[in-house]
Amino acid sequence: MPVVAPDIGIDLGTETTSVYVRGRGIVISEPTLIVLDRNQRKSIRAIGDEAFFLLGRAPDQLVAVSPIKNGQVSDFDLTELMLRYFIRKAVGVSYLNRPRVIVSVPCGLDDVNRKALTEAVRLAGARHVFLIEKPFASAIGTGLPVYDPIGSLVVDIGAGTTDIAVISLGGLVVSQSVQVGGQTLDNALVDYMRKRCNILIGRQTAENVKKDLASALPLEESRSILVRGINQLNTSAGTIQFSSEQAQEAIAPACNAIVTAIRWVLERTPPELSADIMRSGVHLTGDGSRLFALDRFLSENLGVPVLLAREPGDCCILGIGYLTENIQLISPQSRRAAAAK
Repeated sequence: MPVVAPDIGIDLGTETTSVYVRGRGIVISEPTLIVLDRNQRKSIRAIGDEAFFLLGRAPDQLVAVSPIKNGQVSDFDLTELMLRYFIRKAVGVSYLNRPRVIVSVPCGLDDVNRKALTEAVRLAGARHVFLIEKPFASAIGTGLPVYDPIGSLVVDIGAGTTDIAVISLGGLVVSQSVQVGGQTLDNALVDYMRKRCNILIGRQTAENVKKDLASALPLEESRSILVRGINQLNTSAGTIQFSSEQAQEAIAPACNAIVTAIRWVLERTPPELSADIMRSGVHLTGDGSRLFALDRFLSENLGVPVLLAREPGDCCILGIGYLTENIQLISPQSRRAAAAK
């Protein structure tokens, strides 16, 4: 029987959870989703991919729940159960010593939520727990020189939050986290169609509209698609023609909120690091950064070059994986704090 379980890295996202196992790479990337009995919350029917498959197919007594909201633990017990499932699926249970686990968190997560998440991971089967800010992990995954005396500005746009940080010498110099992300864009499209077009659509339909039509800047040639939903006027099935101009109008407030947050960070960045950022640009990571023309929109509004990572959705878990393979790079203070718990 193996003695010590391999170290694990977890990118705990609002929509997707990825798990990296030392020496094996990324072994899990599944929805952050649980399907349970509405009347018996401890009766878990499915987690991850299986739970996503049941969406829209399950009886009324089954409900889908995401235990992570805007990067924070919204349900402690369900978070523990979900993490226990992912850890056991990744490394099994045939070890005498439990694994050390590195988990990504939003840079604005307060102490109360940090303690709650740490305790949930520990109860799920971790020997020691290290919390790493998402933009720092994403910067490592992008290949930025985070341990050099050079300023790097990373904007990680996830499903629930956008985390912005200036990184230098292995730490965050200035950071900001706002509750704007991919789900915000989806909700904006849902609200726009409900208020302006009198049609109700689901989150999945909004996600498809965002991918097919939404753009942070006006398109050179206007496009439109048919969107099917429920007509609010007669509660029957309805179809509308939805244009790219309408999609841009719907998501504009969320895009402007991201610009405002980045400006806030830039205004508080030391001049020497600001000069580095002007040369190297802003680095976009996270699945939310895939929004069409978002990089050009940010560049035009900020006056700074903006670069989109090659695989933006994988940057965070790749950075967590690098730290998992080189756990000595985690600050001594974090290691001592984890060992004391």
